[in-house]
Amino acid sequence: MLAKSKRALFVLEELKKLYPNARTELSFTNPFELLISTILSAQATDVSVNAATPALFKDYPTAEKLSLALPEEIEPYIKTIGLYRNKAKNIVKTSKDLAEKHNGTVPNDFNALLALAGVGRKTANVVLSNAYGVPAIAVDTHVGRLARRLKFSKEENPDKVEKDLQKTFPKEEWIFLHHALILHGRRVCDSRKPDCSNCSMSKHCPSSTA
Repeated sequence: MLAKSKRALFVLEELKKLYPNARTELSFTNPFELLISTILSAQATDVSVNAATPALFKDYPTAEKLSLALPEEIEPYIKTIGLYRNKAKNIVKTSKDLAEKHNGTVPNDFNALLALAGVGRKTANVVLSNAYGVPAIAVDTHVGRLARRLKFSKEENPDKVEKDLQKTFPKEEWIFLHHALILHGRRVCDSRKPDCSNCSMSKHCPSSTA
């Protein structure tokens, strides 16, 4: 088995071959849409979010407009998404915070994002990396699973997985890395039945069954 540092380089190169244009699969046209979509994507698929948001953003295109809505008015737009009642409250509250504290603009600052309703480290990192190009690693279930299977982290806590990956990979690769890991987790390295026999990284994967 390759040493951890060499294995990391190998994995990075394979991911670049497999997913050269890796990016978020959430649909958005501005930082506000990305922030709201990412909040809605918790415990939901990007496909379900992308199906619901066009109508939502057509009627509530800005933080100012969404901040004036009642959560009950938002629920019908996102009813097909899991935890929609709680998410409706969060995106209205987040929009109020944006309107009142940030002139309706999504802040390009990690701590300011964390202070918004419904925003955790993963959501903040998604927004920073995709909307503003800030190097960040957003750890979702796929990234955490692959980090452990590839033995880049032993941690279950996403915050600790994030730190382990930051130590292992160059900063300039962080944005690409987490997007590519997500895609690989969705398409190949499934949680229940990883397709090791068709994975180009299996020869240097400590968890491979191929």
